[in-house]
Amino acid sequence: MGKIGFDNELYLEKQTKAILERVKKYDNKLYLEFGGKLIFDYHASRVLPGFDPNVKIKLLQQLKDKADIILCIYAGDIERRKIRADFGITYDADAMKLIDDLRHWGIEITAVVITRFKDQPAVNIFKNKLERRDINVYTHSFTKGYPRDVELIVSEEGYGANPYIPTKKPLVIVTAPGPGSGKLATCLSQMYHDYKQGKKSGYSKFETFPIWNIPLKHPVNVAYEAATADLGDFNMIDPHHKKAYGKETVNYNRDVEVFPILKSILEKITGSEAPYQSPTDMGVNMAGYGIVDDEIVQEAARQEVIRRAFRYNCEYMMGFINKNTVKLSEHLMEQLGSAPEDRKVVMPARKAAECAKEQGKGNEGICCGAAIELRDGRIVVGKNSTLMHAGSSLVLNAIKVLAEIPDRIHLLSPNILQSISNFEREILEEKAVSLNLNETLITLSISAAHNPTAHYAMEKLKELKGCEVHLTHIPSPGDETGFRRLGVNLTTDPIFATKSLFTE
Repeated sequence: MGKIGFDNELYLEKQTKAILERVKKYDNKLYLEFGGKLIFDYHASRVLPGFDPNVKIKLLQQLKDKADIILCIYAGDIERRKIRADFGITYDADAMKLIDDLRHWGIEITAVVITRFKDQPAVNIFKNKLERRDINVYTHSFTKGYPRDVELIVSEEGYGANPYIPTKKPLVIVTAPGPGSGKLATCLSQMYHDYKQGKKSGYSKFETFPIWNIPLKHPVNVAYEAATADLGDFNMIDPHHKKAYGKETVNYNRDVEVFPILKSILEKITGSEAPYQSPTDMGVNMAGYGIVDDEIVQEAARQEVIRRAFRYNCEYMMGFINKNTVKLSEHLMEQLGSAPEDRKVVMPARKAAECAKEQGKGNEGICCGAAIELRDGRIVVGKNSTLMHAGSSLVLNAIKVLAEIPDRIHLLSPNILQSISNFEREILEEKAVSLNLNETLITLSISAAHNPTAHYAMEKLKELKGCEVHLTHIPSPGDETGFRRLGVNLTTDPIFATKSLFTE
């Protein structure tokens, strides 16, 4: 932990230069499809230690005088309330959060595009919310003829049916909360309207993964496959690039499959030969040049693949995904010669659960364990009890270790704990009264107001950010929220902590 394998400043320098050079090639009007997370790209920071999760926003800050930003969101994701896993919020909420975050960095959104719009009630509510806050919103319908009928696609009935979004700056960044949001169609629709007006614009793609100039089976590229296992994406050698240049580069199946059609669409729009001979040509990704210690990066990526396998197993138990996704993630883990137990916190957490079982602790007869690896490599464990969840116990134990507070000293006042217990049991008539992590953190802050020891320990919570945590059970919403706020990398065994179907 703490080892650096990626030079963020070198990457930022090379990436900025590459984008500006690409803009100059297209008469100073380039639509750049921004793939991946625009802000808080924690996947990249986990697999490329040293990568700033907000490096893209810093890139935008350097380019903001030259760039407009269009945010796309797929209407279907709004309608079915798709969740962004790392924040636990819906995609429409994430879109609004993204707008707020960009404003915090001094960057304004030019417009929001709702793609494949079918006049859904939930989508109209989202649209109204934005428009009544003075945000420009456009709706695009499904493109007629897509993907095979190029003549229909590039016509007034295809891209021409979409409203044109006026932009002023030479670079137009088209981004989204997640994949499948219609970024490509928005870029091409804009190009269609530009050419109808006599403006010669261009299209390029900026996507961190897969990294085109490292090996196909490099753990970083395998980690990308693991991250998109639920979409069925996979990496492959770009056959178009190899045919055109005789060189092997890495791309992913969807870009490779759609390239011949995309090339035909670009030629139809521009009325000339396509500027790219391969999907690799389209990209402006410099991430591979930022890797400065391949050994560190490879190990970080292996750990990410293990984390993904744990997450998919839990999501399967919760009914979110099918078994094929689980099998694929486990296959990718085995492909790298890794196993769940290679994650250092897994076995200590399971041993803590066994210890709780031997001591007869736990609720409803289910004993849970938790473990955290601190930044200095020390492992701290916790287990559940009638007073608190395993995650709560773990965090209190961890900050006591960091603050060098003896185990016998209580951080939470027994009087406060008793008061909370009475409140939940007698006033709220709750069945379970043990504190989840979110409740524990609030209780700790209350205790810190009159207990200097608790206050000192609370300050150590900041040192848990980025630490590895494992639970032997699927966390309750309160535990998951607490760990997310602390910024730890959490994995869990696919076991429910209670027999109850509904948990809070």
